[in-house]
Amino acid sequence: MTPTPQLSLGLLLTASAGFSDVVSFIELGGHFTSFVSGNTTQLGDALAQGSWSVALLTGSLVGLFFAGSLLGSLLALLAGPRWGSSLVTALVVLSFLATLAGAALGSPPRQFMLFLAAGAGAQNAIVPSTGSVRLGTTFVTGTLFTAGQDLALALRGLAPPWRWAQHLLVWFSLLLGGLLGGLGYAYAGLNALLLPGLVYLGFLIAFILRRPGKVLD
Repeated sequence: MTPTPQLSLGLLLTASAGFSDVVSFIELGGHFTSFVSGNTTQLGDALAQGSWSVALLTGSLVGLFFAGSLLGSLLALLAGPRWGSSLVTALVVLSFLATLAGAALGSPPRQFMLFLAAGAGAQNAIVPSTGSVRLGTTFVTGTLFTAGQDLALALRGLAPPWRWAQHLLVWFSLLLGGLLGGLGYAYAGLNALLLPGLVYLGFLIAFILRRPGKVLD
């Protein structure tokens, strides 16, 4: 089982990712910054139909998510457990700043949203695995499968009876973040990204100030 404090903070990161992805989905007219499976199927369809502008957008989103995950993982490895999370979170915060700056300068969403895709890829390297649940991720397909798998094991007495519920909470946090993101966009438009941006900034400050040896308080 994952300890409750770590789980709670990981859920907040996942909810922030869901919030951001819904804002991106609306702004990009049906494409995502962190749902790579959806972008990949759209890329395949666009290539089949010769929709080159859609293929370029979805391919760029997938590529930049990959680049962000690579850069975030490298930063986490090079900086070690003390500063790795801080540097990766700083990269995510920068992706939000670049996105909002691009919008303020009048760039089209198909350009400035690419920064957010790189940040989404990097986010998955913020929190090292703790216990049985992957924390702070921007995707939940595998998590939802693991919830069902763990429930099956629990019913047979082969896993802790409520561990499956922790995986399900990760899924629910992404759903709740998506709901809030849709409401936030209806109220404030792209400026709704300021809310998850502030959440990541709060994490960055907490990571910098934490005691040595602590991974996630």
